[in-house]
Amino acid sequence: MSQKKIFLVLLVISSVSLLLHHGGHFSWTLKAFLGCPALRPHPSAGLKPKHTSVAFLKTHKTASTTVQNILFRFAERHNLTVGLPVQACAHQFCYPHRFSRRYVHPHTTHPQIIASHMRLNASELRRLMPPDAVYVTILREPAAMFESLFSYYNQHCGSFRRVPNGSLEAFLDGPLRYYRPRDMDAMFARNTLTYDLGGEKDRPPGDVAYAGELIRDVERTFSLVMIAEHFDESLVLLRHLLNWDLEDILYVKLNMRSPGSRRSLGLGLPAQIRAWNWLDARLYDHFNASLWRRLDELGSACVEREVRLLRLARDRLVRGCFGGQLPLLRTSAQIENKELRPWQPSAMVDIVGYDLPPNGTRPGGQAQECLKLVLPEVQYSRRLLRIQSLRQRRASSARPSAPLRSTLARRRLHVGSARNALGPTLTQRAAGPQARAGALSRFSRRQLS
Repeated sequence: MSQKKIFLVLLVISSVSLLLHHGGHFSWTLKAFLGCPALRPHPSAGLKPKHTSVAFLKTHKTASTTVQNILFRFAERHNLTVGLPVQACAHQFCYPHRFSRRYVHPHTTHPQIIASHMRLNASELRRLMPPDAVYVTILREPAAMFESLFSYYNQHCGSFRRVPNGSLEAFLDGPLRYYRPRDMDAMFARNTLTYDLGGEKDRPPGDVAYAGELIRDVERTFSLVMIAEHFDESLVLLRHLLNWDLEDILYVKLNMRSPGSRRSLGLGLPAQIRAWNWLDARLYDHFNASLWRRLDELGSACVEREVRLLRLARDRLVRGCFGGQLPLLRTSAQIENKELRPWQPSAMVDIVGYDLPPNGTRPGGQAQECLKLVLPEVQYSRRLLRIQSLRQRRASSARPSAPLRSTLARRRLHVGSARNALGPTLTQRAAGPQARAGALSRFSRRQLS
């Protein structure tokens, strides 16, 4: 082997060793490449760029706030525009109404990322998003999800407020005694996933044809349907779909209830919940099975390796943000930094969050990344709107105003007219008297108009 080849081999080995040792973002991707043949790029094509256009349908009580935070941080890191609601809609796109572009804040009307709550209107969303946008959503097992909905919206949903003593068992024993399909908030009390996906929540049980059409609509719209119970595996698929790095999908769990706000479901309750939310159950069963088919296509060894690397990287990031320790979940009252306190739906339930160490909220570098990692949905939405509104104002101030543009246009017209009035150009002189006469005639008509 020539000295040149030996030098190149040693250079490659040294470079790879250095990257793996320092744990940069490339090192995690490289480790995944080594374990997952499906990840290796085509030799002649090189690494594909990251996909930056994503529409995430944020469903209710499905770990969707954690996915939203991942997308928000990615957008901010890459200076992308995030579609956000107008102020009249708060932090949701005027949910429970069907999505409309009218609900998008004017400073965010050409988004690459959208991830706030909405009721799906697929055709309207496609008109807003770039043509190459990837559509993603997430589902959760209906029994666990309904228990969470019943707890979270107990004081907001009329169908739940009517139940004596706030008893889930009482509601499920006779849901039609309490449920009012025309209530403004009735979508939280039956087939919530179906409603979020734009479907009809009150279809009679056994309408198999409608359930099949709903599933086909979801398959046509979404490139990936994540499953909350298999969150890390779903993120592996998301990473492959978007060609992102493992660092792009790191997270901490957000918008969780305290252990005291949760309840275990007694024998028979899960079956009752699935029967009442029969369309959600159909959706979940179908897309849970399809998720595992896609994971099998990727290869179980590859998925297990990536999940392990994801958890190691997440643990390293979290310990770096919390002084070398895993974070303690805190109730809103225990969180000293008010900016990090999550929204509380009622006094009946505690939503927990995180409090960063004192140096974790200072501007710059890693501290800012840690802050964004634990920032609740409402506060992060406001942050992004401030950033994007400032960007919009700066862009507008850099362009001439409409009156100035009009003045400049009139000056150009005046100069052009004056030149014509001074006499024919060299070209017109060469063309002879007829061309000069035509030019003078056109100038006269402009002066009279």
